[in-house]
Amino acid sequence: MLSLLGLETYQMQKLSLQDSLQISFDSMKNWAPQVPKDLPWHFLRKLQALNAEARNTTMVLDMPPDARPAEKENQMEEEMIYWDPAEDIAADDIYSFSELPTPDTPVNPLDLLCALLLSSDSFLQQEIVLKMSLCQFALPLVLPDSENHYHTFLLWALRAVVRTWWSQPPRGLGSLREDSVVLSRAPTFSFVRMDVSSNSKSQLLNAILSPGRRQWDCFWHRDLNLGTNPREIADGLVEISWFFPSGRDDLDVFPEPVAFLNLRGDIGSHWLQFKLLTEISSAVFILTDNISKKEYKLLYSMKESTTKYYFILSPYRGKRNTNLRFLNKLIPVLKIDHSHVLVKVSSTDSESFVRRIRGIVGSVVRSPCRRVSVEDMAHAARKLGLRIDEDCEECQKAKDRMERITRKIKDIDGYRRDELRLQGDPGRKAAQVEREFCQLQWAPDPPEKHRAELRRRFLELRMQQNGQEPTSGVQEFIAGISSPSPGERQYFLRWMEWGLARVGQPRLRQPPETLLTLRPKLSGASDLSEPLWPEPLGVEHFLREMGQFYEAESCLVEAGRLPAGQRRFAHFPGLAVELLLLGLPLELVDGGTLSIPVRWVTGLLKELHIRLDRRSRLVVLSALGIPGTGKSMLLNTMFGLRFATGRICSPRGAFMQLITVAEGFSQDLGCDHILVIDSGGLISGALTSAGDRFELEASLATLLMGLSNVTVVSLAETRDIPPAILHAFLRLEKTGHMPSYQFVYQNLHDMPVPSPKPRERRQLLEPPSDLNRAAAQMEKQGGGFRTLAGLAFCDPERQHVWHVPGLWHGAPPMAAVSLGYSEAIFELKRCLLENIRNGLSNQNKNIQQLIELVRRL
Repeated sequence: MLSLLGLETYQMQKLSLQDSLQISFDSMKNWAPQVPKDLPWHFLRKLQALNAEARNTTMVLDMPPDARPAEKENQMEEEMIYWDPAEDIAADDIYSFSELPTPDTPVNPLDLLCALLLSSDSFLQQEIVLKMSLCQFALPLVLPDSENHYHTFLLWALRAVVRTWWSQPPRGLGSLREDSVVLSRAPTFSFVRMDVSSNSKSQLLNAILSPGRRQWDCFWHRDLNLGTNPREIADGLVEISWFFPSGRDDLDVFPEPVAFLNLRGDIGSHWLQFKLLTEISSAVFILTDNISKKEYKLLYSMKESTTKYYFILSPYRGKRNTNLRFLNKLIPVLKIDHSHVLVKVSSTDSESFVRRIRGIVGSVVRSPCRRVSVEDMAHAARKLGLRIDEDCEECQKAKDRMERITRKIKDIDGYRRDELRLQGDPGRKAAQVEREFCQLQWAPDPPEKHRAELRRRFLELRMQQNGQEPTSGVQEFIAGISSPSPGERQYFLRWMEWGLARVGQPRLRQPPETLLTLRPKLSGASDLSEPLWPEPLGVEHFLREMGQFYEAESCLVEAGRLPAGQRRFAHFPGLAVELLLLGLPLELVDGGTLSIPVRWVTGLLKELHIRLDRRSRLVVLSALGIPGTGKSMLLNTMFGLRFATGRICSPRGAFMQLITVAEGFSQDLGCDHILVIDSGGLISGALTSAGDRFELEASLATLLMGLSNVTVVSLAETRDIPPAILHAFLRLEKTGHMPSYQFVYQNLHDMPVPSPKPRERRQLLEPPSDLNRAAAQMEKQGGGFRTLAGLAFCDPERQHVWHVPGLWHGAPPMAAVSLGYSEAIFELKRCLLENIRNGLSNQNKNIQQLIELVRRL
């Protein structure tokens, strides 16, 4: 199977997350797989784009075999397995060869998933599972590998999945709860097949999980496209899915989260997996047409189990008398009665049968029953001898280091004050003085005395910072990211993200209808150091502390106060760039002071230039917009990035992440890498009356757009273009630098929006008159200000405005990403790449030019 799919080369050197995210020719087209080796890449591309059609991956053979090109014919001949009659091969082997899929046979989607997971490293596995959860697919829990005689429990792969649901305590008010699926405990129900069943487990599970009348195929089943194709390597796979309540009576099938497990294949052939399910489940549902002596013995061996068992039989299949005889013997052994035996007349009583199963599950949930987390399941799997993906040495060392840091965090504010000292008063004051100094440079006749005073205060503050030593927590963090093993560094970063999220995340208390529309309370305060909302503790704070050490030291070296030979922190940018190359977003604008640490950022870019060597041609793409308009989700969906999304306390600074362009495509696209900048929560949408806040926002918008070749402005359907962004367009028009731009109006309320007509596009580009006057006043242009549509760079007939449908199909938390959203984002991505290829994004930069641009702006 691996050979057929072209994955055999990834058995020793696994496929990495970076491999899967490269921009290539395929990134710009909606291509269909032509040969089996295309299938894994097509599946990955679709999944990265959160496209629910990813599981429908199949080949398009649009020409008869005799019309295929010779090279394709030769390639297909090489892929086929030939049997030499002279060789001594057992009959079983001949039959197994003949049953293998040929290049023309569609591959079962579960086989494709298993093959891809077996060929991926831990971090790509985690990404695949995370994207599957957003598409509301059932997730792999136990990955079979029968050929190598071990099965893997995917604890690490599930770590990144976080869900939000409505939690209703027995007494008191309900609230939203957000937690990792690995840590939250829930009643668990397993569905398994014994020998043959005419009823489909997966269809039954989908019906149980689907709220209202909307059927969603979480579990792949026999009636779907490719569903009848025989499984070659996926038998023994255990999948997991959850029901999460939303707080709406008409949608909530169960009052609390409930987990459902599905074993592929029959229990007789996968006894280890079945044993695991009986140990972790509150109840096990066994679907079968026939109970034979062999199956009876298997079930008899479970007599010590405390799990509840239910049998689902078909009245028209199997030997009824034999089944009854064995069931009567099992009643005292498994402690069941006649209510535990259910008869399903296939496809005729589906709704009433589903209600009956839900009733059984509901009654078990309401009674005292076993509640387990995925971590608890992993403990049980470990005892049974299954391999746990998280038990590798690198992962455990990284986890221990994270725990040494996080166990000291009792109070977030206290920890920041005591351990991240350079971000306190001296850091904030130094940023403010540097801002004043920069503004003074543009004054027509700057007073020299004031300049000298600012410089003196600035160096004094930097001396104060440089006199400090990194605290024990920061030193532990530096040791973690300095590990010689790239794998250990990646494990450490992921553990830190989750560990810090758990110790520092405030609990949300909002009514359920605000689940998707949580917004920070926007303030017009003029105190620039006051955050727009409480900022959670994150990895960026540790890197920001390293940046402050580097910044302070660099200032003193520049001023001649410190000999270059005495530098202690010159290697910090190199450590941070290693993380950027591993896929971590790095802070470009400091979220604490809303300033850009120029020496730190230029140090990062210089180090990046050295690492990339000759492949340093860049296109810079930025996204701006008010928090909550979905711009981070848009970037993540478009390019498979990892910008923080969906939480009320997401980071406040601007972050950058690097995407590699495949070598074969870089000449055509005109760049080697794309540097993507997410503006975080910088633009609040404050009106001009907010004074300093507005001026700061306009400056930051100008900075980010000025660095960019391409800018995406993300807006809600109900909101106008923020005045700070209008202001940035005005300033940039004066400089002659104008990025290629796209306005993206996102439908946050899931209402269908028709495509805009050209006349409507013009209206969207014309901001209301009060914003015109406000921006004009800031630029001292009086009444001569033109609308955005009237600016020289704006051509409303060209596709500058995009309407993106709602993110979710259905009501969260049981909703999947809508197909319309995924397809619209893909079209936007294709358009952006096309503009870059056609040179519409102005001149592409190399890193040296970008460094100079950062300094000038």
